[in-house]
Amino acid sequence: MVNRINKTSSKDVARDIFERMRDGEIINPDDPQYFKIEEIVTATLRLSLELNSLSDQIEIRKTLSKIIGSKIDKSVTVFTPLYTNFGRSIRIGKNVFINHDCSFLDLGGITIEDQVLIGPKASLITENHPSDPNFRRSLICSPIKIKRNAWIGAAATILPGVTIGENSIVAAGAVVNKNVLPNTIVGGIPAKIIKSINTKN
Repeated sequence: MVNRINKTSSKDVARDIFERMRDGEIINPDDPQYFKIEEIVTATLRLSLELNSLSDQIEIRKTLSKIIGSKIDKSVTVFTPLYTNFGRSIRIGKNVFINHDCSFLDLGGITIEDQVLIGPKASLITENHPSDPNFRRSLICSPIKIKRNAWIGAAATILPGVTIGENSIVAAGAVVNKNVLPNTIVGGIPAKIIKSINTKN
């Protein structure tokens, strides 16, 4: 937990705010570059209204591609509504399925690899705040990676900095605060190993 936070220095702001954010630095709301985040958030929220009025998969992929800033493969299926506050730090592989009512807070970066299944109401949260109430509005971001062929169950929550290993399963309603090894099933709050997956046929 963070107990001491210095205000943004002139040396800090010489680097781009998004670079500093990706490096896990604390971003204060008084940062001179904070407006860059706000501009993208405003545009994303506007596009999200359009996205969540759509049901045709071609149009959903087209609008979501605008939100994340890169083309989504035609093999991807997304059931709306889908909520994101930023969007530009989401990367989605091929043959990904995202069910209804998911939330992706992606300032820290979200990578969803090929063949991933994400259940309804799942939340991927890359953003955190300091414990010190004097700096509670500052941001601390850390990326989430969902590796190939993983399955995130309904209403599961993945917290900042977590990697879900290849082929692994996160049980419905789990809260994951630590990395999950490949070929592993986890569940509970906080999530713990339930069993390993036998990948030998």
